[in-house]
Formats: sequence, C-alpha cells, structure tokens
Amino acid sequence: MVAQGGSGNLSGMSATQPAATPAPPLKVLVYGDDASVREQIRLAIGRRPAMDLPPVEFVECATQPAVVRLLDEGGFDLVVLDAEARPAGGLGVCRQAKDEVYDCPPMLALIARRDDGWLATWSRADAVLLRPLDPMAAAKAAASLLRKRLEDRLPVL
Repeated sequence: MVAQGGSGNLSGMSATQPAATPAPPLKVLVYGDDASVREQIRLAIGRRPAMDLPPVEFVECATQPAVVRLLDEGGFDLVVLDAEARPAGGLGVCRQAKDEVYDCPPMLALIARRDDGWLATWSRADAVLLRPLDPMAAAKAAASLLRKRLEDRLPVL
C-alpha cells in the first residue's frame, strides 16, 4: 500500500536534485603494428571492463614515434602494447616509457610465447597477457590496472 500525500516520489530524492555527473571515460592507448591485433585488444577489454569503472575510450597507434608523442601529451590511464609489433616491439616501447615518461600509466604487455615472460619483466610491464588473447583475462587485467591508476593518479597542477 502506498501512502497518499507528499511529493509522490518514492525514491526519497527531491525532484529538483541534480543527477550525478558521470565520470569522464578512461583513456587506453593500444599499440601494435597489426590492426587486427589492436582490434582483438579493444574487443577483449571492451567498452567497460568492470562495472565499478567508467567507460573506456581507446586510442590506437601503429608506430613507436606515435606512442612516444601520445605519452608525452599525457592523459592516458592504461597502455596496452603488442610485444610482436614491428619494427619497435611493445616491450622495448614499454621499457622506454617507464624510463622517460613522468607519471607513466600502467603498461599491459601482450606476448606470444610464455618464454618471453622474462623480457616482459625486463620491460617493467605492470601486467602480461599471453596470446591467444583470453577476453576474460584481458578485461580482468585491464580493470585491475585501471583501478590502481585511479587510486595512484597524481593531481593535475
């Protein structure tokens, strides 16, 4: 039974209270020379890797100079790198970014061989995925790194 009277709003919120402003999308940079690999990464992570995170916006690039330029511009929350990219492999790009980029976003490396794990460690990748890409593992790894980035992000001055 619904009580009569009052505002008729059963939610307890006034009709004039503004709705919460949605969080801006998280920016994910995807590096690889093969467009089909970049697409696999985008599809595996998805537009929202976890319900507790804002939506994801992807930026793709196919060359190492483009990655360097985009990272210098800043604003990325995660970088996903294909270790098999040519001519500059994703692990070398990762190592360079970790050495040179202030407040470097977390790096998620995609490797083709389990034996390349040592190289991913050398590159200082924050997480590693093995091919063929498992969409559940990719979304889980991306969500974990994005949560950490949101917690650790330096304030903008």
